Amino acid sequence: MKALKSLLALTLVAGLFAFTTAKKETYKVNSAKSNIDWSGKKVLGSHNGSIKIASGAVVTNGNVPVSGNFVIDMRSMSNKDLDAENGGKLLGHLKSDDFFGVEKYPTAQFVATQITPAGNGVVNVTGNLTIKGITNQVSFPANYTISGNTLTATAKEVKVDRTKYNIKYGSKSFFESIGDKAINDEFLLDITLVAEK
Repeated sequence: MKALKSLLALTLVAGLFAFTTAKKETYKVNSAKSNIDWSGKKVLGSHNGSIKIASGAVVTNGNVPVSGNFVIDMRSMSNKDLDAENGGKLLGHLKSDDFFGVEKYPTAQFVATQITPAGNGVVNVTGNLTIKGITNQVSFPANYTISGNTLTATAKEVKVDRTKYNIKYGSKSFFESIGDKAINDEFLLDITLVAEK
């Protein structure tokens, strides 16, 4: 009888642990340590640079990311492959209404709608990316680590089709006769997100 009571008690304790949800934690983005590197290609070459992440947060459950969002400061866009004069001209064009219309749309935003664990510190992320007030879904794998109070997440070569955000300048999809002045519809983002409790 005593053994039966002990067995029942162990079963009850095990059951309670099975239904206990893991603790949720919120990590706030450290804008000084977070960054996005961008690259875009055209027929006669390519350009690259970086842009700052202004704010955001990542929520974990049992040390696995389950939701997140971040705001991109479009005004902070910089160029890395040209000299100051030519880089300034490029940035002026990218910030104009031909491309990102930064004066009217100073920020872009990403909000995760689904994060699925893939094992070994990898999650598959799907979410809504809003640029120039237009929202489209993007998906990508991301690596993450948690060390102490810091969560670091990285995603490489996230593809974004600019034409879905009404950025059609130099696109062969809309201007067939543009020839060697064509600019690829897709640009790539390498995202580094550092967030802290």
